[in-house]
Amino acid sequence: MNLSALAGNQRVKEQLSQQEGGRGLSHAYIISGPAGSGRHTLAGLLAAAVLCSGGEKPCGQCGPCQKALKGIHPDVSVVSGPERGKPITVDQVRALRSDAYVRPNEGERKVYLLEDADQMNPSAQNAMLKLLEEGPPYAVFLLIAGNPGGLLQTVRSRCGELALTPPSEPAGDEGGRERQALARKLAAALERGGELELLEAAMALDGKIPREELVSLLDLVEAELARRAVQGGGRRRLLRASGLVRELNAAARLNVNGGQLAGWLCAGMFQSNL
Repeated sequence: MNLSALAGNQRVKEQLSQQEGGRGLSHAYIISGPAGSGRHTLAGLLAAAVLCSGGEKPCGQCGPCQKALKGIHPDVSVVSGPERGKPITVDQVRALRSDAYVRPNEGERKVYLLEDADQMNPSAQNAMLKLLEEGPPYAVFLLIAGNPGGLLQTVRSRCGELALTPPSEPAGDEGGRERQALARKLAAALERGGELELLEAAMALDGKIPREELVSLLDLVEAELARRAVQGGGRRRLLRASGLVRELNAAARLNVNGGQLAGWLCAGMFQSNL
């Protein structure tokens, strides 16, 4: 498999390549790891690989690959909670089940990415379990989880597990160092900056890095916010910031541009007094 876009995590790459070259990829995976480990990058690559019509999968060149990687393929669905900070509900899982039994629009498979799957309550997870056991053969489910231990063992036993770790920064990776610096600057502004300071930092999202690297940058920002929370930063503001960054991450995968993301972030942080 062509998983070069995922930094580090060689063991997971080898695991997936062996599966793809043998019995084939699983119909369900739990993709876990801390912020910055590449969970969404891998989920996007797997979605593209499942739909790819080229050679080595994902080829990144065929129509299905390009649509999947840009977040515009009609057979790829991202499922997240009904509102910020809320987990996926049992009603959403039931709706997903109904949708899964509708044949694919363009390809031979349908792919569902479930955000924060480990936060679902037992009822939602049990509804998901039925889908994992009885779902149509063309459906693929990618459960993105910060902590796989939050998922029921019955759910975990029916999924392949892909545990990711944040990659070490290569010594000569100037782009990686720049992203780290931007992430720290933006996290600092989110934690304690005023409107002008945050606006200045947020404009780094607009044009300073390629659009395809926005998700990677936002993963780093989320990881930096988590580090600051552990060190005793302003919990209320950091939680709000983390929720906004997750929203932006989902939007970035749907090809929303950096300027829109910057405006969204500033408006979300200062729409009411903190």
